[in-house]
Amino acid sequence: MSALDAREGYRLWAHDYHETAITFLDDLLVREMGPAPAGLRLLDAGCGTGRRLRGSGAALAVGVDLTPEMLAAADPPGGLAAGDLRALPLRDAAFDLVWCRLAIGHLPEIGDAYRELARVCRPGGSVIVTDFHADAIAAGHRRTFCDASRRSHELAHYVHPAEAQAAAARAAGLALAYRRDGEVGPAVRPFYERADRLGSYEKQQGLRLVLALAFRRE
Repeated sequence: MSALDAREGYRLWAHDYHETAITFLDDLLVREMGPAPAGLRLLDAGCGTGRRLRGSGAALAVGVDLTPEMLAAADPPGGLAAGDLRALPLRDAAFDLVWCRLAIGHLPEIGDAYRELARVCRPGGSVIVTDFHADAIAAGHRRTFCDASRRSHELAHYVHPAEAQAAAARAAGLALAYRRDGEVGPAVRPFYERADRLGSYEKQQGLRLVLALAFRRE
């Protein structure tokens, strides 16, 4: 199976983009890490369909995504724009809280993305970055989906260990506050059960699937 780049892959996935064990863990980690977006100016860079912005309670909620088909699937579509993580179409210091969730691993090089995330965050604001964990890749996990014809595809993913991400963030003016790891455990057991993969669940318990990093803009 040849891996598709993010633009082409999400174009094909947009018709049926749905919650997975990975996105579920991502949501749990971001809620635990905070800050809560209520009342803040929030940017979701790599927002997909904008689902994370709905009900956020943010004073301003903006989403940017590379794939027009994902944005077109948003409901409602307001507050969303097409753009690249490495060149966000937004002014400096415009947001109190910046999310970049499960998107940065699609880039072969992350320095420009971290500089952009830092640029659009106000001094003292927060940047939260999550990624598909290097341990999951090492264990053979891949980011896959089925298109409208039920053909399976793999999304291209580049491994950026936590230390490399922290270094790129530091060079961009972001100070690491803390990190969290989301792993296979009871919270995601229902996803394995629905897929009739409880045998895999038992073998994979404790495997780290999601890396989450919290930064403060200096």
